[in-house]
Amino acid sequence: MRRSDYLPVAGEEKNLGADFVNTDARSNESIPMKNMYTDEGSPLYPRLGPYFTDGRRRVDYVLAYQIQKPNSIRRQSSKFSDNNFIRRLRRSMSMRSSRAPLQPKEDPEIAAQKQRTDYHEDDKRFRREEFEENLLETGLELEKDEGSKIPGIGFLKIHAPWDVLCREAEFMKLKMPTKKVYEVKQGSNLVEKIRLFIHKVTTPLHPKVDANRPQSVKSLSHPFSREKQHLFDLSDRDTFFDSKTRNSIVYEVLKRTRCTRAKYSMGITSLLANGVYTSAYPLHDGDIEGVNAEPNDRKLLYEQWASYSVFYKYQPIGLIRKYFGEKVGLYFAWLGVYTQMLIPAAIVGVIVFLYGCATVDDNIPSMEICDPRNNITMCPLCDHACSYWKLVTACGTARASHLFDNPATVFFSIFMALWAVLFMEHWKRRQMRLNYIWDLTGFGEEEEDHNRAEYEFRVMQKTMKQEHSTPKDEKVKLTCTDRMPAYLTTVVMMSFMILVTFAIVFGVILYRISIKAALHMSNYPVARSNIRATVKTTAAIINLIVIIIMDEIYGAIARWLNTLEVPKTDKSYEERLIFKTFVLKFVNAFTPIVYLAFFRGRLVGRPGNYLYVVGSYRMEECAHAGCLMELCIQLCITMLGKQLIQNNLFEIGIPKLKKLLRRRKSDMEEEVNKSLQRHEKDHILGPFVGLSPEYMEMIIQFGMVTLFVASFPLAPLFALLNNIIEIRLDAKKFVMELRRPIAAKAKDIGIWYNLLRGLSKVAVIVNAFVISFTSDFIPRLVYQYMYSLDGTMHGFVNHTLSYFNVSDFQPGTDPLQPMHLGYKVDVCRYKDYREPPSSSAPYELSKEFWAVLAARLAFVVVFQNVVMLMSDFVDWLIPDIPKDISLQIHKEKILMVELFMKEEQGKRLAARDNHNQDNCTSLPSANQSPAQPRSRPATHAVFWEKKRKEREANVAPVYNM
Repeated sequence: MRRSDYLPVAGEEKNLGADFVNTDARSNESIPMKNMYTDEGSPLYPRLGPYFTDGRRRVDYVLAYQIQKPNSIRRQSSKFSDNNFIRRLRRSMSMRSSRAPLQPKEDPEIAAQKQRTDYHEDDKRFRREEFEENLLETGLELEKDEGSKIPGIGFLKIHAPWDVLCREAEFMKLKMPTKKVYEVKQGSNLVEKIRLFIHKVTTPLHPKVDANRPQSVKSLSHPFSREKQHLFDLSDRDTFFDSKTRNSIVYEVLKRTRCTRAKYSMGITSLLANGVYTSAYPLHDGDIEGVNAEPNDRKLLYEQWASYSVFYKYQPIGLIRKYFGEKVGLYFAWLGVYTQMLIPAAIVGVIVFLYGCATVDDNIPSMEICDPRNNITMCPLCDHACSYWKLVTACGTARASHLFDNPATVFFSIFMALWAVLFMEHWKRRQMRLNYIWDLTGFGEEEEDHNRAEYEFRVMQKTMKQEHSTPKDEKVKLTCTDRMPAYLTTVVMMSFMILVTFAIVFGVILYRISIKAALHMSNYPVARSNIRATVKTTAAIINLIVIIIMDEIYGAIARWLNTLEVPKTDKSYEERLIFKTFVLKFVNAFTPIVYLAFFRGRLVGRPGNYLYVVGSYRMEECAHAGCLMELCIQLCITMLGKQLIQNNLFEIGIPKLKKLLRRRKSDMEEEVNKSLQRHEKDHILGPFVGLSPEYMEMIIQFGMVTLFVASFPLAPLFALLNNIIEIRLDAKKFVMELRRPIAAKAKDIGIWYNLLRGLSKVAVIVNAFVISFTSDFIPRLVYQYMYSLDGTMHGFVNHTLSYFNVSDFQPGTDPLQPMHLGYKVDVCRYKDYREPPSSSAPYELSKEFWAVLAARLAFVVVFQNVVMLMSDFVDWLIPDIPKDISLQIHKEKILMVELFMKEEQGKRLAARDNHNQDNCTSLPSANQSPAQPRSRPATHAVFWEKKRKEREANVAPVYNM
C-alpha cells in the first residue's frame, strides 16, 4: 500500500478513520505539498491546469464529495475561516453538482449544513476512505483537495502512472498504433475519383486541423501488450496514451474497484447513487479564453468547430473523436452527413415549390374557382350560424393549394423515398470509412457491461430483506417478478399518455369547430373577412404549444418509468428509455398531422345528415381545394416552432439565463474565477446526460422531412437551415457548457439506425396515402382520362360538386339568414360524389366515387411497390463497404501477419546465434580427442522412435475404418 501517493494539498487537515491510521498521528499527516516539492526542485507556484500540485502528474479523473469536518478539525483550521476573503467567497458561491437519480435533489452545501452531526456523514467518509485505499492498491495515485474555493465540496484527484496505463490497456485490449506504417492508396474507380475531386474542390471548407487532413500513410494498430512493447513507439510516454484514453482507463478501474466494508459490495456507481461521492468526471484539457490559455485540443475545437463564424466549414470529426471519444464522434459525423444530404433535397424541394408558383396561373381548376361567372352557391359550413357562400370566395385558398398540390409533388415524393435510401447507404459507407480510420474494424462488445447504480441499490435492499432466508452462496438479483409492478405501471401509463394525446387533439378539433361558428356570428367585418385562415393558424399554434409542453412532460414520464423498471446495465437503460421516449414523442408530434391528412373531411356526412360529436358539434370538413393546405400550415408551424423554440431557444436561452442568474448571485471577482483550478471550473459545468436527447431531436425532424413531404416540399430546406445552426450550437454546448464526457467506443449509432430505416420505409406508405387520399391528384387524373369530354381539366370543379335541395335540411340546422347572398337559394352545392336529389337513390354515393376510390387504392399499391423496388435496387447496387476500404483492411491483416512472422523469425535467429556462441565458448581440453561430428544421442533416438510408434498406433484405426 503506497501511502506516499496519497497526499493532501497545502493547508488541508486529513482525518482518517481508526481502521487506517493511529489517532495520535492524525494531526501530523497534513504535509504542505509545495514545501515538499520545493525541496525537489519543483516550481513554487503549481500550474492551474489539470495537474497535481507538483505540476508534473496529470489529473486523469476527479471525484467530488461533500465536506463535513468535526468540530475539533474546524477549530484547527480556523485560520482559513478567519480570512475575510475566503469567508466571503464561500458565502457567495453556490454551485450545482451532478448526482444520480436516487440522490436527494439538494445542493451539497445545504445538505452538509443540515447533516453536520448525522451518522450517515461519518459512514460516507468511512466508505470513501476504504474505496480510496482500494484505489491505491490498484496502483492509482491520489491527491485530496479539501481547501478548494468551492464551499462544502472536496475533490479527489486521480492520476494513472505508466505501469497502470500499460496494464489496463492490455486488459481492455486497446488498439494502439505500432511503429509499422504503410501507404494508404486511394481507390481508382469512378466513385473514388469523384470523391477525391470533390475533396480537392472543397479544400477551403475544411477546418484548419491536422487531425482532419487526409493521411497518405497510416500506422498499423494492434491491441497493446506489455510483452510486445517493442512494436509500439514509446519514445514519448506522455503522449502515447492521450487524455481521452487515460480517462477511459481510469474510469474502468473505478468501475471495477469495490468497497466491501459494508454488508454489500459497492462500486463507484453505487457510491455516487448513495451520495458518498456527489460527482465523477474527467477534466477538460484547458481553458478556451484568456491571454494565458495554452494551446490545447479544447481551444482548437472552440475555434474551428464551436464558433458560428465557421458555420460553412466541415466539422473536424477526427479531432472530435480524439477529444470526446468514438461515440460522440459518430453522432456528429452522422449529423454532418444528414445535413450534407439535405442540400440536394432542399434544392429539389425549392424547385418543386417554384414550379407550383410558376404554374398557378395556368391551373384550370383554380381558374374555374376564381371565375365569378360560374356563380356556384355552396352549402353552409356550420349549422344555423353559417349561411350560404360563393365558391369564388375560396379563390385564394385554391391558388395557394396548387403551390403544394401539383404533379411535381408526386415526383418529389418518389425522389425523397430514394433520397432516404441514398442517405442510409451513404452513412453506412461513411461509417465503415470512419471505422477503418479509427481502428474500430475489429471492435466488438467484448467488455462487460457493468451494473447501474440503481440496480445495485435495489439488489442491496433485497439482500438486506432476505439476509437470513437466502443462502450465502446464492447470488441475489432482480427477477421479472420483482419488476412486474413496474412493467404494469409502464404499460398503463404509456397507454394513458397516448390517450391524453388523442384527447388533446380532439380538444383542438372542438376549438376549431366552435371558433368557426363564433366568427361567423360575429358582427365585426374584420373577424368575418378571413375565417378559414384565422382558424387554421390559431389551431396550428395551439397544437405547437401543446406539443412543446407535452414533449417535456413525456420525457420526464419516460425517465420515471425507466427508473421504476431498474434496468441492469447502462445499455439496457438507454435502449428502454429510447423506446419509451420515441413512442410518446412521436405520437405527440404526429397525431395532429395524421388527423389532418387522413381523417379530417372524411367523417363529416352530408348536408341534411351530418355527423355530430359531443352533442351539437358538427365534424369539420376540408376546404374545397382539400385539406392539403391545412396540412402544410400545420407542418410548417410545427416544424419551425419546434426548431426555433424547443431546440434552439431552449438550448441557447435557458443555459444563458442560468449563467446570468449564477453571476448575479455570486459577487466573485473575475480574477478569482481565473484562479480556480481546472477541476473546480469543470465542477461548475453541467453534467453530460448522454446523446439520446440530441438523436431524438433529429429523428423527429427526419420524420417531419420524409413522412409528409408530399404536402410540404420546403421541409428539407427548413431542416437544413436548422441543422446548420444545430451543429454549432451542440458544439458550443459540448465544448463550453458541459463537463467532458467519458470517452466511449462505438462502431455505429446503434438503435437509431434501425429507427431511421423504419421511418424511411413508413414514409413511402404515408406519402402514397397523402398523394392518393389527401390531395386531388387522383381525382384529377380520373376525370381527365374517364369523364372529360376534351381530355382537359375543364369542368373538373363542377364534376366534384354534388347538389343538395335546401328543403331537405334537418329542423334547426338551416341558416338563420337564408337571404344573405341577396336572393333565395333552392339548391346548394357541396364537395362529394353523390347522386342528385332527383335520382332514384338521392344522396347515395355515386359510381364516380367508387371509380375514384379504386384508382386511389390502385395508386397506393403501385406507388408503394415501385418505390420500394427502386429503393431495394439502390440498396443492392451500392456496397456497404467502399472498395478501397475493404482492400486496405485486407492489406492491414497481411501486413500484421508479416510483422509477426518477421518478429518470430528474428527471435529464432537470435536464439540460434546465442546457441552457437555457447558452443564456441565450450572448447575441448588437451587430453580430449578432437571434436567429432555431432550425432543424435542414443536416448534421443529411442525417444523419437517411441513417439513414431505411438503416432502410428493412434492413426491406425482411422485407416481400418
